Amino acid sequence: MSEPIALCYSGGKDSVLALNALRVQGQYQVVDLITTVTEAYDRVSMHGTRRSLIRTQCEAIGLPLGEVVVPAESSLSVYEERMGEAFAGLYNKGIRHVAFGDIFLHGLRTYREEQLAVYGLEGVFPIWGRSTKTLAHKFIDEGYGAVTVCVNAQVLDASFVGRTFDEAFLRDLPPGVDPCGENGEFHTFVHSGPVLPEPIRFTHGRTIRRGDFFFHDLCPS
Repeated sequence: MSEPIALCYSGGKDSVLALNALRVQGQYQVVDLITTVTEAYDRVSMHGTRRSLIRTQCEAIGLPLGEVVVPAESSLSVYEERMGEAFAGLYNKGIRHVAFGDIFLHGLRTYREEQLAVYGLEGVFPIWGRSTKTLAHKFIDEGYGAVTVCVNAQVLDASFVGRTFDEAFLRDLPPGVDPCGENGEFHTFVHSGPVLPEPIRFTHGRTIRRGDFFFHDLCPS
């Protein structure tokens, strides 16, 4: 019998790839999804996806979504406190493992593992160490559809945000930009593909710049 596991989830392609990998591997059964929401914007933190869209996505996937609400410009201590409350809640439900879609950032993995250990939990990294180039093409080849909702303005210009994540997008990436955006170069929202019984409807909204990031709004339709 597979063990229950929660997945830290953003609604983007790496999260979906991690979800798929867990299901294929079969050791764990994903029973909860957890996302961080910035309260002032009512959007997924860092990605900028509307809260309503990720809720719709998770409902379509068929998994409950736990929302960790943080203030805008949240300090690390506040973030850790709110995540800690969520982790303690998972432990109390009998869950002992939490998965992440991280691929190669060792410092981030160590940070997550140390934070989880405080609450008696262990981290699982189902796509860790895989080629990001291979993962990016796999995502596209398997028929997933995604849109870039956030790009780092220090490495990509505004023309990359709001684009479909496809082969043309990958070809246009400047040298040194990771094809999965693992270094934080860009973030996506998955709107269609095998994990979803039907595509999520949306329309394209405005693109704005906030600090060092361009955000593209996707509006439910």
